[in-house]
Amino acid sequence: MTIPEFQRHKRDKKKLIVVTAYDALFTRIVEQAGIEAILVGDSLGVVVQGKANTLSVTMDDMLYHTKLVAGAAQRALVIGDMPFMSYQASHEDALRNAGRFLQAGAQAIKLEGGAVVVDRVAAMTSIGIPVMGHLGMTPQSVHRYGGYKVQGKESDHARVLLNDAKALEAAGAFAIVLEAIPAELAKTITAQLTIPTIGIGAGPYCDGQILVLYDLLGLFDDFVPKFVKPYAHLKADALQALRRYKEEVERGKFPSENESYH
Repeated sequence: MTIPEFQRHKRDKKKLIVVTAYDALFTRIVEQAGIEAILVGDSLGVVVQGKANTLSVTMDDMLYHTKLVAGAAQRALVIGDMPFMSYQASHEDALRNAGRFLQAGAQAIKLEGGAVVVDRVAAMTSIGIPVMGHLGMTPQSVHRYGGYKVQGKESDHARVLLNDAKALEAAGAFAIVLEAIPAELAKTITAQLTIPTIGIGAGPYCDGQILVLYDLLGLFDDFVPKFVKPYAHLKADALQALRRYKEEVERGKFPSENESYH
């Protein structure tokens, strides 16, 4: 999928489906399922590295996983997630690090924030780097929010988020993730933009949806936000399989003749 094809979905009123992926194996599975957009998310800090939040994820971490995903993807649009402090300090950092994602194989980058990053977005898009914005509950600001909390409930904050979305579009963003905001606010923002909105905990009115792969497969259950719907229970399946393997080895049932060479 290309950026123009991604944006065309909004005009054609076709829902966009996006998931995260962090390695080659799951990238192939995602594509086999017919999903055409993959975010290599800094959420890997939590679901892969086991950290409490995403703040310690580095550019090296993100580039490594981006290379794995981009190397396996045949059709999907691959979007690299810019980690904390890879774009905040200066224009130069932002441009250089965004470019490194494209060199690693991504076709676009995502960054968090509204008015404070608009200049970065404009600089990136002006030199041909496609940018996806991210508003609402932005995980890199978790300490400012005092935890992972719904944003935009108050009318003043809702207006700020709407203005931020318009500013990101004006700066050249090709799409915006809306995370953990009231559904009616997401509906308003979606209606007032010409670029697609991708919801995660933002209700049914966005132009598309994204979930963390490990959440939707039921692999990660340390904490499960309200907006997550598990479509499988692979952690339970894995535990059952591992326990059976352990039991069969202990009882001398594995390997059997079927798994032995002569």
